[in-house]
Amino acid sequence: MEFFGLALTMLALFVSFGFMVGVLFGFFGMGGSFLVTPALLVMGYPTRVAVGSGMAFVFGTAVIATLKHRDLGQVDYKLGGLMVVGTTAGIEVGSHLVYSLEELGLAGGVIGVTYVFLLGGIGVFVSYNALRSDGADDSGGGHHEAANQDIDPDDIPDIAKRIQSYRVPPMMTLSGGIQVSLWMILGVAFATGLLSGFLGVGGGFIRMPALFYLIGVPVPIAVGTDLFEIVISGGFGAYTYGLNGGVDLSIVVPLLAGSALGARIGSAATSVVNEDDIKIYFGLMLLGGSVAVAFQQSAGYLGVPVLDTIGFVLIMLSAFMVSGAVIYNTITTMRARSNASATAAD
Repeated sequence: MEFFGLALTMLALFVSFGFMVGVLFGFFGMGGSFLVTPALLVMGYPTRVAVGSGMAFVFGTAVIATLKHRDLGQVDYKLGGLMVVGTTAGIEVGSHLVYSLEELGLAGGVIGVTYVFLLGGIGVFVSYNALRSDGADDSGGGHHEAANQDIDPDDIPDIAKRIQSYRVPPMMTLSGGIQVSLWMILGVAFATGLLSGFLGVGGGFIRMPALFYLIGVPVPIAVGTDLFEIVISGGFGAYTYGLNGGVDLSIVVPLLAGSALGARIGSAATSVVNEDDIKIYFGLMLLGGSVAVAFQQSAGYLGVPVLDTIGFVLIMLSAFMVSGAVIYNTITTMRARSNASATAAD
């Protein structure tokens, strides 16, 4: 039996995977196609289809998650609009790089190697900072702030404070009174857009940390604003790849069916769980993605197909581990609050 041209077991796999990724996307503002695209590559889909379908999936999931974050007041529309300008230019350049590399027969290898080093590097950075902070408030606090609340200067990373001290006009005033040079915002946007178009990712796993560590935006606002920007950039990227036959709806539709629920659960969890509680798991997830793509690349060079399977299993385990941690922490936190309320009422 087949649906959307897929066997029932494959359809169930895509829906389940979409749910897990949706939870990650809604909670972190990232975690979407940097898992989906490598998984599709491991499954043997052409590079253009894997990248384009990943972009389409990012767009649909980001729409669902952004609506929830909007309800929580965690979206800075001015910052998101500025990010769109630089990101759109970066995506256009990145997609043309993919087409050029495809003509040379190098696209799969170059994209895979880039994934390995990029995911690995960011994974080490996030894990190191999570272990060093050990849950301290200086790593960004919880997910509870809204975009219209004043920002505590102590919550801003030192490197962001230094960048904010460079008064290169024009200066932009963001939510919470943060003032940052327009050129820094556009620079971050273009760099992440370039990677988004080149790797077929939403760019959130780079942009969200950059918004916090480089610009100084609190984590909750960075998540919501990043998702708002991904709606625009993901839609543009999906349209660009769709014109060139790079979007396979038989992949995208079942993934979105799962993420529709997952993204809302993950977004709702941001008002309950402090992201410091599970930040280390996200860093490990990035490292897992890096190792998985390394296995996939090695399978091609060494001629050992079983490494492809190992890589795919690692990607699935990474998504399952972190999405499960989000759901578990949400449930336990809500139970603790409920018990505390019941005790206080007595």
